[in-house]
Amino acid sequence: MIKSQSAWSRREFLTAVTGTGAAMMLNPLAGWTIGEVDPRVAAIVAATIGIDTHNHIDVPLTTAEVPGPTIDLAGEMKQSGLSAICMTFAVDYQKLQNPGDAYERFLNGLASMDKQLEQNHMKRSLNLADLRSAHKKHQPNVIQSVEGAHFLEGHLERLGVAYNRGLRHLGLLHDNDASVPLGDVFTNPAVFGGLTAFGADVIRECNRLGILVDLSHASADTVAAALKVANRPVLVSHTGLDSRVGQNPFMANMMRPRLISKEHAKVVADAGGVIGVWTHLADSPLEYAQNVRALVDVIGIDHVCIGTDTKLTPGNNRPGGGPGQRPGGGPGKDSIKHNDGPPGDNHNEGPKGDNQHNGAPNKGRVGERTNEAWKDQKAGFYYAVVDAMLKTGFTEEEIGKVGGGNFCRVFDAATKGH
Repeated sequence: MIKSQSAWSRREFLTAVTGTGAAMMLNPLAGWTIGEVDPRVAAIVAATIGIDTHNHIDVPLTTAEVPGPTIDLAGEMKQSGLSAICMTFAVDYQKLQNPGDAYERFLNGLASMDKQLEQNHMKRSLNLADLRSAHKKHQPNVIQSVEGAHFLEGHLERLGVAYNRGLRHLGLLHDNDASVPLGDVFTNPAVFGGLTAFGADVIRECNRLGILVDLSHASADTVAAALKVANRPVLVSHTGLDSRVGQNPFMANMMRPRLISKEHAKVVADAGGVIGVWTHLADSPLEYAQNVRALVDVIGIDHVCIGTDTKLTPGNNRPGGGPGQRPGGGPGKDSIKHNDGPPGDNHNEGPKGDNQHNGAPNKGRVGERTNEAWKDQKAGFYYAVVDAMLKTGFTEEEIGKVGGGNFCRVFDAATKGH
């Protein structure tokens, strides 16, 4: 439990604030200082384990381009105030045409991320003890994730390979069906009657190995079937209630198929699962906090987390692009056909030149980057969210649960003893 402001001694408060603040002041990208943040917000950020449960880090997936230009992952994390992110990528942004393509892209993605973590002096957390240790030392860290089990291509034993490479969070589905399908995707016509037999086998193997199962992108029937198979709590890392569509009709229409009903959310929560609220469809931190509140009102404070579906670092935008990364320019016919995900999820979408080809940050499109999730955002992401949640009436203890505590519970349940 987080101490209330009045319960903090002056020494404890300064230790909490300067612990995180000192780390951030080492970040040359931060244009603000800890003194510009409400002290109560700073104390909550320092005391809680803030986790974005779905954050895309663009890396090349083609052998010739591994590992790609160095990205300032540690600097962006320190600016954000987050303790950890579930660092994800997907292999189906460009069409998978040949057997083995998905697996090759997957291994290249992991190799690229290995190098980026090494260059940023960061490590993967493999369990809750790792997360807690890193937070205590004010060391930003990641949980390795992949969005879509396309890389398996029907080979269940590849999950063991992935586990040994540090994978601890598996999104079962993504926008496009795998060569050996795992279940119905919620944005595609239902053809498998929910979860497939192979999808069920994958869930069982994840439970056995110690990999958290993420049912984002799964249809309601797929989720219901998956919950009958799983013997560990699941995560739905990035979505929102279908009653919270925001003020932009275009965005609302595009995102509506990716939202879940109250009934769907309750099914996940009743099974002990946790659901992440994304930043899409919220035009401000306050509106985002209100979206969080709406979901909490439906399923309870113990079953909601943060899952932005944004990018902490710039897109890996080089001429021509490789599979899994955004090429220069806006979407073409092929990218629309094979990449129909929302902003931040779709790497082939957005205005020209929103990121420079060398990976250096550029202003880009509002909402794509985590620390630029909202127009005129002044503070790092988690600082802005904590401030908005306080203004929305959340207590410090509740912020700790939504900020990362609830995710930690299901992550621990999935990985404990492995």
